[in-house]
Amino acid sequence: MPRRARIVVPGIPWHIIQRGNNRSACFYTDDDYHKYLDTLKEQAEKYECQIHAYCLMTNHVHLLLTPKYEESASLLMKHLGQRYVQYINRTYKRSGTLWEGRFRSCLTQSEEYVLACYRYIELNPVRAQMVEHPAEYLWSSYQMNGQGNDNDLIKPHNEYNHLGDTDASRRKYYRSLFDAHLEPSLIDEIRSSTNGNYVLGNDRFKEEIESMIKRRVSPGKPGRPVK
Repeated sequence: MPRRARIVVPGIPWHIIQRGNNRSACFYTDDDYHKYLDTLKEQAEKYECQIHAYCLMTNHVHLLLTPKYEESASLLMKHLGQRYVQYINRTYKRSGTLWEGRFRSCLTQSEEYVLACYRYIELNPVRAQMVEHPAEYLWSSYQMNGQGNDNDLIKPHNEYNHLGDTDASRRKYYRSLFDAHLEPSLIDEIRSSTNGNYVLGNDRFKEEIESMIKRRVSPGKPGRPVK
């Protein structure tokens, strides 16, 4: 069965997941995490993608980004993946692939869904029971978005900027969003949209994207179509 073409609209955020092959490790030492982030920054600047949030887990990566052009995100992920694999193979004297096929992605509606993706991404280590709070995990954008640590990789989305009038007030409001976990139904919605390469958003947003690109952007209903 041919794979579904990605849903791409420039200027609209993507949530991206890329997993290690057979769910094996992608990062072994702190140097590896630093190398990935340095390469991500380099390629994001080259292909004009704004990185809003990220989380580097042991065996997979989450990104929230906005591409400027139709091919921006795909080119970023292609060259980021290639350069990081070359680094890993050279450093650990290994060969072969590191990633599990093509990355997964979904187009994400602004408004409440973008901030939900921020939280979904940065709460990954908490859901995995690696830490009790995202501030304890070093390899996510919460260090910037919630704590205010310097990170010139991160470009805040407008929904983040609207949280307050100053950097301090935005961070304070943002931290308050983590006082409660995401609803399980919202977690499932983010996962299914990303894994299926669909659109994450309300019905109106999905209809707008369908009208724009002239194809279905959400799972079809099972069974034969009604005549």
